[in-house]
Amino acid sequence: MADAPVELPSRLAILPFRNKVLLPGAIVRIRCTNPSSVKLVEQELWQKEEKGLIGVLPVRDSEATAVGSLLSPGVGSDSGEGGSKAGGSAGESSRQDTKNGKDPIHWHSKGVAARALHLSRGVEKPSGRVTYIVVLEGLCRFNVQELSARGPYHVARVSRLDMTKIELDQAEQDPDLIALSRQFKATAMELISVLEQKQKTVGRTKVLLDTVPVYRLADIFVASFEISFEEQLSMLDSVDLKVRLSKATELVDRHLQSILVAEKITQKVEGQLSKSQKEFLLRQQMRAIKEELGDNDDDEDDVAALERKMQNAGMPANIWKHAQREMRRLRKMQPQQPGYSSSRAYLELVADLPWQKVSEERELDLRAAKESLDQDHYGLTKVKQRIIEYLAVRKLKPDARGPVLCFVGPPGVGKTSLASSIAKALNRKFIRISLGGVKDEADIRGHRRTYIGSMPGRLIDGLKRVSVSNPVMLLDEIDKTGSDVRGDPASALLEVLDPEQNKAFNDHYLNVPFDLSKVIFVATANRMQPIPPPLLDRMEVIELPGYTPEEKLKIAMKHLIPRVLEQHGLSMTNLQIPEAMVKLIIERYTREAGVRNLERNLAALARAAAVKVAEQVKTLRLGKEIQPITTTLLDSRLADGGEVEMEVIPMEHDISNTYENPSPMIVDEAMLEKVLGPPRFDDREAADRVASPGVSVGLVWTSVGGEVQFVEATAMVGKGDLHLTGQLGDVIKESAQLALTWVRARAADLNLSPTSDINLLESRDIHIHFPAGAVPKDGPSAGVTLVTALVSLFSNRKVRADTAMTGEMTLRGLVLPVGGVKDKVLAAHRYGIKRVILPERNLKDLSEVPSPILSGMEILLVKRIEEVLDHAFEGGCPLRSRSKL
Repeated sequence: MADAPVELPSRLAILPFRNKVLLPGAIVRIRCTNPSSVKLVEQELWQKEEKGLIGVLPVRDSEATAVGSLLSPGVGSDSGEGGSKAGGSAGESSRQDTKNGKDPIHWHSKGVAARALHLSRGVEKPSGRVTYIVVLEGLCRFNVQELSARGPYHVARVSRLDMTKIELDQAEQDPDLIALSRQFKATAMELISVLEQKQKTVGRTKVLLDTVPVYRLADIFVASFEISFEEQLSMLDSVDLKVRLSKATELVDRHLQSILVAEKITQKVEGQLSKSQKEFLLRQQMRAIKEELGDNDDDEDDVAALERKMQNAGMPANIWKHAQREMRRLRKMQPQQPGYSSSRAYLELVADLPWQKVSEERELDLRAAKESLDQDHYGLTKVKQRIIEYLAVRKLKPDARGPVLCFVGPPGVGKTSLASSIAKALNRKFIRISLGGVKDEADIRGHRRTYIGSMPGRLIDGLKRVSVSNPVMLLDEIDKTGSDVRGDPASALLEVLDPEQNKAFNDHYLNVPFDLSKVIFVATANRMQPIPPPLLDRMEVIELPGYTPEEKLKIAMKHLIPRVLEQHGLSMTNLQIPEAMVKLIIERYTREAGVRNLERNLAALARAAAVKVAEQVKTLRLGKEIQPITTTLLDSRLADGGEVEMEVIPMEHDISNTYENPSPMIVDEAMLEKVLGPPRFDDREAADRVASPGVSVGLVWTSVGGEVQFVEATAMVGKGDLHLTGQLGDVIKESAQLALTWVRARAADLNLSPTSDINLLESRDIHIHFPAGAVPKDGPSAGVTLVTALVSLFSNRKVRADTAMTGEMTLRGLVLPVGGVKDKVLAAHRYGIKRVILPERNLKDLSEVPSPILSGMEILLVKRIEEVLDHAFEGGCPLRSRSKL
């Protein structure tokens, strides 16, 4: 490339470049197919012996039509594929616009003179169209002064823009230009050094940097970059050397930075790969070292041990295939990978599950089982008989699918301990799963392994902990499960408790079926109402009503007192609680169905005794009469070769022999009141509550057993409205409305009004209150109690204090049966009530009530509400007509 200025003719044939700029010093290869471009090359270059110059002018998309394809250097494709459209001609458009009277197309005012370095001619088949491939080299910039058409192409009158040699020599002395040149060369050199590491052909570019003038280097470097059309035009328009060098330096630096960023990213990726390879190599070396040392406790050995454990687990064939597939995945993973720990935890669970392992049942001895039940539980005759029947069936048919027993009863009656007794009788392992407050279905079925922190359900986890597939599993508090957006655990239990379905229980975490048919399920609940009917249908409900006072006394003497003394470090020599005092605690301090409050009160007495005993022991050990241990004793023992610590035994022995234990503390009424406080209940409560008319005594059933419920009614001046208070439910409110309607309808027959046409509620309101307003109340068994209270109010007669009642009524006065009869009768007995009014159709339920309770109470069976009123008032309640309306 000569540095001498090019002689530029006054006119140049113009070849348009669409969206592309040819800069001085750049070399491009184009394929001309447009007729105007073909004509230009043929007349100006091909037919002339001495190849002349042509001008290259940039035009935009809207200002030219394509005539050729710009080919990258060295690509040379006849079809022009791979190049972007660069050449173009506006001859036809110009003529068309001129004919239409429009302004001629505006071309870019500056261009570059170019000479052809190579020409080749071709003919396309079958069309016979002539094409030319031209290699052009940009020489110098020119300015277009006038553009005119010459046949199919354009010719322009041009003037040179580049400096002359003299002007260049003078400009190179400019200090600013020298500084800009140095900066450009430094940036270009840095770019070349970066490229040199990737390409070996950069050596030629380095030679150019040393030989070619800076003003030409700027164009050459920029021409080799992928920059926008606007930036190319800006570089073409930069005639001033300072401006050109500044722009070129900026573009070269930008290209350099983009290369450096890409290289940095590549190095980071390669660095991560090399780090993994380095770790792998180090681990291989570590494994080899451990093998030499005989230390084989690395991860690979752990995985091998896990696989051996899986082989010994005895899992079914289809599950073994699934586990093997998971094990192959684990072997391909590195311990650092995110899914390694979760996959390994899953395989450990599969290996730990008792697929075939069972606890061997000994030969069932029903007599021994019965003795064990009697020893562990007092009373509960019906329940223990049912358990013995269950065990008898198991003895005759070991693989029998027995029903799921569900013990329902108040707290503290021994439901959970009964389940453990079943496990003890069967010689099976026992596991308790608490369902109280469980709202997430995943607690039963497990979480899917796609979640972070996923784990198996409580059933599978319990089987893993107990390590046998046939335990007795207690589902405790099954009535206290809830449901929300996370699912319904009670519905998930349907599959668990169905013997036809639980052979292939599918835990979401385990994701393979597990056989639960060998598990004996036992459930407990305080109430049946919250348990969904489909779940209740899968269980056999065994109700455990509360204990009688006599039963509580026996339980306390046989079980509770020995356990309480042991828990507090006492013995019968320290504290004695007579039967009479236990009876007082039951009557005056606890009115409950179970025995938990009784045990708490006994524990309070034991704590008071423990304080006294601890103080007396301290006094004995520090008393004046005890001789202190002298050093002569120690010295003599040491001299004889005895051991010093052995002296503790004779010292204690001497003290206990010399000073007898203090007399045992015997609990009396004074100690009861001092420790437990004044009595909470007495037998006069019912008499005090019904001392005035308008109050009746009802019996209700709650989740903690039977309770006595007082109903109070009063009248006041008003408009005949009915007011109800006491945190009542809808059912009991309807019962109150029903009772008032019946009383108003029978007012004349009950001698409450002279005639039947007189309004009983004239100018007065009725207020009915159920005391203990903080306790929610609902249910259909308060009808007869409400009628009795209203009749008592309107007749101004008091209800008998020794009489309680329960039963629902119809609008016609029939008394309907109710539930929980045994609990209600026991509650009346606890309150000291001697007479209980029951619906006649509840006669069958009295068989469950212990005979000692029935012998001490008067049970009054009724069919109609008039009979209730007859029994509830002293001397009866005479009706005017004595007719059962």
